[in-house]
Amino acid sequence: QVQLVESGGGLVQAGGSLRLSCAASGRISSTYAMGWFRQAPGKEREFVAISWSSSITDSSITLYADSVKGRFTVSRDNAKNTVYLQMNSLKPEDTAVYYCAARSGSYSSNWSAYNYWGQGTQVTVSS
Repeated sequence: QVQLVESGGGLVQAGGSLRLSCAASGRISSTYAMGWFRQAPGKEREFVAISWSSSITDSSITLYADSVKGRFTVSRDNAKNTVYLQMNSLKPEDTAVYYCAARSGSYSSNWSAYNYWGQGTQVTVSS
């Protein structure tokens, strides 16, 4: 089993920054895909960013939703089993509950492919 605990959400003005953290515990390895999804009120859960490392090629991949490219950065500290989401130039439309997710195997932008989830952290961006 894998447990995920997010932190770092809050209220920020438009143009500001926040950094989310997600600490994983349990049976997780560096080859797990880990990343972030978000869900705004009345909307479906959507992909934000993912980080994944291949055990075969020893390469790392990061993937971003078009809506956050150039503003958000996902990073990972495998020694701490922690993934981060640095969010800059925040917009009111970024307001949502942000969820950390993990899955064994390769990355996916489809939330239904992930079987481990954190409890979510609220991010609110005021205009």
